[in-house]
Amino acid sequence: MNEKIKAKEVRLIGKDGENIGIVETNKALKMAYDEDLDLVVISPNQAPPVAKILNYGKYKYELEKKAKEAKKKQHTMDVKEIKIRYKIDTHDYLVRIKSIQKFIAQGNKVKVVVMLRGREMQHSSLAFDLANRFIEDLKNDPITLEKKPMLEGRNVTMYFAPQGS
Repeated sequence: MNEKIKAKEVRLIGKDGENIGIVETNKALKMAYDEDLDLVVISPNQAPPVAKILNYGKYKYELEKKAKEAKKKQHTMDVKEIKIRYKIDTHDYLVRIKSIQKFIAQGNKVKVVVMLRGREMQHSSLAFDLANRFIEDLKNDPITLEKKPMLEGRNVTMYFAPQGS
């Protein structure tokens, strides 16, 4: 990297982190060259700019490593979808409850869809009853109901989210 430093003088920090003070740019470049290192401007918006003598390749590697580590720690919230029919069996219902709890524990939102087909639309009240049963069974968990059950087309949908999100 062979960019020119435009400032006449820089506030110089040595390779071990010691503050050398305000030095002319040419002298700072020579000091870095003598130690077989690079002169890198750390804070260009200051007057005079802050520059540090260091190994630029190693510095760049450390920055990439920190950025990668920060990216690893952040969690994106996904919306997981659970589709069911209102004529669900008891065991299947319990499996869906466990799935919702697992998804919420992972920090994801959950969309529960109670599907109605054909003439089942006449029995939409049964779908709402099932949705309310989900709410009742999950009320003791750290889960918040983000969107109440509502009829969207041929489906009754509702959203759950982790508490505090």
